[in-house]
Amino acid sequence: MHNKATMPHSNEIFRQATAADTDRCWLILQQGKAQMFREGKHQWTEAYPSRQSVETDIANGNAYVIERQGSVIAYGAVIANGEPAYQQIADLWLTNADYVVVHRLAVADEAKRQGVATRFFGYAEQWALQRGIHSFKVDTNYDNFYMQRLLRSQGFMYCGDVHYPQGDRMAYEKVLTGDK
Repeated sequence: MHNKATMPHSNEIFRQATAADTDRCWLILQQGKAQMFREGKHQWTEAYPSRQSVETDIANGNAYVIERQGSVIAYGAVIANGEPAYQQIADLWLTNADYVVVHRLAVADEAKRQGVATRFFGYAEQWALQRGIHSFKVDTNYDNFYMQRLLRSQGFMYCGDVHYPQGDRMAYEKVLTGDK
C-alpha cells in the first residue's frame, strides 16, 4: 500500500496523513482523550498524546487516517518495529520477527460505533503484509476495555505487560497470515 487505498466501506480511504491533516488529527485525538477522561480511563493524559505527537508522526511518515467523503474520521500511528518497550517481554511474544504497531488510535466522535477502529486495524494489517511483516503488536491500558475487546475479537493474544513511565500496559500480538 503506498499512500492511499480505497476501503471496501462506502467512500472511505486509508491513507498517510499530511501536514494539512494536522488540525483534524489533533481534534480527533482531543475527542478521544475527552472520552477517556469522561469514562475515568487512564491510558492518555492531559499531556499525552499532544499536538506535537501528531506533528512528529506526520513528519516521520507514521501518521495514517481513514477519510470518508473528504473528511478524516480516524487517526493513528502505524509504525514498523517502533516500540522499544516491547523488548521488556521479548521471551513472551508469539514471534520474534519484524512487527507493526499501532499507537494513538482515535476515531472522530461522529464516526464512533461504526466499526472504524476495527477497519483501521485491518488496514494496518494489510500495510504490514505488503511490507513482508507478519506480526502485529499493540498495547493498551488495563482499564481500556473497549480496546481489549477489539483486540480479542480480531485474534490478538495477550502476551504480558510492558512498562512505560506513565504506567504499565497490557501487550498483545497477532500473527498475520494474510488469510481473512
